[in-house]
Amino acid sequence: MKINIVNIGCFKNLVDSEKLMAQLARCGLETEFGTPTSKTDIVIINTCGFTGDAENDSRKAILQLVTQKNEGLIKQIWVMGCYSQKIGARIKQIAPEIERFYGNFDWHNIVHDLGGEYIECNNRILTTPPHYAYIKISEGCNQPCSYCIKPRINGPLRSRDMKDVLDECRQLAAKGVKELQIVAQNTTAYGIDLYGDNRIAELMCRISDIKGVEWIRLHYAYPTAFPKELLQVMHQRDNICKYIDMAIQHCSTKMLRLMRRGTSKESLIELITEIRSEVPDVYLRTTIMTGHPGETDADFDELREFVIKQRFERMGVFPYSHERGTYCDSHYEDTISKEIKRSRALELMALQKQIYQELNDSLVNTTERMIIDEIKGNYSIGRGEHSTPMADPKVIIHSDHPLVQGNFYNVRLTKTLGKDMEGVIVKQ
Repeated sequence: MKINIVNIGCFKNLVDSEKLMAQLARCGLETEFGTPTSKTDIVIINTCGFTGDAENDSRKAILQLVTQKNEGLIKQIWVMGCYSQKIGARIKQIAPEIERFYGNFDWHNIVHDLGGEYIECNNRILTTPPHYAYIKISEGCNQPCSYCIKPRINGPLRSRDMKDVLDECRQLAAKGVKELQIVAQNTTAYGIDLYGDNRIAELMCRISDIKGVEWIRLHYAYPTAFPKELLQVMHQRDNICKYIDMAIQHCSTKMLRLMRRGTSKESLIELITEIRSEVPDVYLRTTIMTGHPGETDADFDELREFVIKQRFERMGVFPYSHERGTYCDSHYEDTISKEIKRSRALELMALQKQIYQELNDSLVNTTERMIIDEIKGNYSIGRGEHSTPMADPKVIIHSDHPLVQGNFYNVRLTKTLGKDMEGVIVKQ
């Protein structure tokens, strides 16, 4: 039996898909990652339902698979993940051709329905290049953000045992993984439920001690109750990247209150200032939302000025999506038009594009240690410690001799290419 796993959504989903593939392979099933290009028995699609755009992506992917099924390429379509968890049996209304659907963490039944037995373990089949992997350190979230459906879909915070996380990191390092991307719905809350206090700084410190781990990068931090001891660890440990992915969503104190973020503009400024002071050369990646209920033109003007002043090195923007079952759904009216939401988002991204350009211009003729992600004929694609795979700027690298994927090189940056850059290898 041949099974394809199709993944939609975040890197947390990707970890789930990789672990499911390992479970199926252990049962003697042939597994492939991605939309099938040849005949396959079952496609299992791991969906996302975090926002309206994510739902649209999941629906489009399902309907694409339905087309392939009608053409005889696929025998069965099974659906799992956040979107399936969110809407349940209503998913059959999107595509009656779906044979089975499962909840977000219903792996036991998937494996059982394929004739196997689920065994709890850390085994994975990596779908990333072999030099980096994502490590999920917890499930769920305790934060009450007004717009977010995730706590209802995934439940409260459930941190993994630290020994279990460290064992997985050691297994990956032993297989040649050099770069670990730490992910969770809220990485900076790690350990509170298990140990009674925050343990993310300790976890990062202990991961950095593992032989072979050269880069560790922290994603999905939360600004409220941010653990300041983490900053000291980042500053002291050379293999912890000077990079923090921390969504702020807005800066207006009024809007942060409506969003139920548990912070204020003053607190955000104080935290950002402290991060930059305690971790020199840190790059901050953030996410901002436009068009949340209650956002006025004045609130957006305040947000725009904040973006200009803070000059985040990495930033994504997305329009508010009114989700059923959220706090917003029961307490606010979605009165801001889609056109205004998107125009505000585009305006902020235009500002960020200029910030990227100015930052890149300042980096021309500097040299940076980079890892090679991909070899492309007569050039390679690399990243420095301030860029995460897929989402952040990359560097097109030219060399007189062949480079090796997953190896580190010193690269002199020579030219800006909008968000990205060009560079040449510096002889070591």
